[in-house]
Amino acid sequence: MGKIIFDGDLKSRSEVKVDIEDRGYQFGDGVYEVIRVYNGELFAGDMHLNRLIDSAKLIQMKVPFTIAEIKTRIKELIAENQLKDGIVYMQLTRGVSARTHSFPTAEVEPVFVAYTKEMPYTGKMKPGVNAVTTEDIRWLRCNIKSLNLLGNIMAKQQAVEAGCDEAIQHRDGTVTEGSSSNVSIVVDGQLKTHPATNLILNGITRQVMLKLCADHGIPYVEEAFTVEDMMAADEVLYTSTSVEVTPIIHIDGQSIAAGEPGPITQKLQKLFSEEIEKQCGSIK
Repeated sequence: MGKIIFDGDLKSRSEVKVDIEDRGYQFGDGVYEVIRVYNGELFAGDMHLNRLIDSAKLIQMKVPFTIAEIKTRIKELIAENQLKDGIVYMQLTRGVSARTHSFPTAEVEPVFVAYTKEMPYTGKMKPGVNAVTTEDIRWLRCNIKSLNLLGNIMAKQQAVEAGCDEAIQHRDGTVTEGSSSNVSIVVDGQLKTHPATNLILNGITRQVMLKLCADHGIPYVEEAFTVEDMMAADEVLYTSTSVEVTPIIHIDGQSIAAGEPGPITQKLQKLFSEEIEKQCGSIK
């Protein structure tokens, strides 16, 4: 891992200690972001950092740095750790104070941490994965990228125990999103994905994908769909910072259409790869 950022400074991981009364540790009182790095460059960095600030505002947490300052420090971290392909993880907690559920009454400084992790880019996106469906048991502010991920963790574990890559969550039969991703379907050449409401996290990869659809004439609509709609779809795909654009070819043991990646998904994979190279340079 090399160096990490702790409250704005580059430090060795062994130097850093988190107080037992840090509110992120005790309450999950904080927010986080994960930015993909290709060829040493941030992909959609400004979009991620803006979402970090927005999430902090939604939980009434002050941010001790500007976006420009965070970006500068993250770039220094990438250079220091000589990261070529991977991720930058960052989180902001409300800070250290005596344990009480309400916000601290005294002035408390938020705690900011960031580190890098290698994630080699092969240039080949997954040809297709398996998924399971599960009831969405999370809270009703999923648009906030908070540290409270227990519902997501339980859903992901269900997928792992079923030998699958992702769990697709639904509320009373309406698909929301994956345990760590956004889910879309394709029907008659049109892509459909859940609208960016409080019930889902408005994924950055999702946003990039929709812009690519708009720029390249791929019809799409932000509209809720059911599990039944999904099982009957021509294509199902999921998107996130780590999986990029990946087709889902089996759900709950049932094949989606022909059980192989569809043409819209494959086109979006190609367009997404081109967008990576546009922002981060050649990665071949």
